[in-house]
Amino acid sequence: MTKTHARFIIALAAVSLCAGTALAQARDPAYAAARAAGEVGEQPDGYLGVVGDGSPEIHKLVNGINIQRKAAYTRGAGSGATIEQFAFVSGCNLIAKTAPGEKYKAPSGEWKTRTSAAPERDPRCI
Repeated sequence: MTKTHARFIIALAAVSLCAGTALAQARDPAYAAARAAGEVGEQPDGYLGVVGDGSPEIHKLVNGINIQRKAAYTRGAGSGATIEQFAFVSGCNLIAKTAPGEKYKAPSGEWKTRTSAAPERDPRCI
């Protein structure tokens, strides 16, 4: 299997896995409220992050979501990728899917607010 083919398989699996995970998270009103308020944001590593200090409730929410994501990445990584590779591709896709006004972490490590323009993503994102 070529590197390009492996990347395609990882990306395809990550997209389908993220869709299911995102749907489950979208049903959580606390998550939706935190996302809308800019208290949480997507990170390049595929995990949700707390923007700023965050309350204990926000940290608990983010930890719970990240446990679900790690489990999903672990299941998806069986297709020839490591969990970290699978999570990274998922992070690329999740950042790309942010809506204007939502937070994401740029490659520089800085939290950004998505505008109508494409978000800044790691150059390795395909």
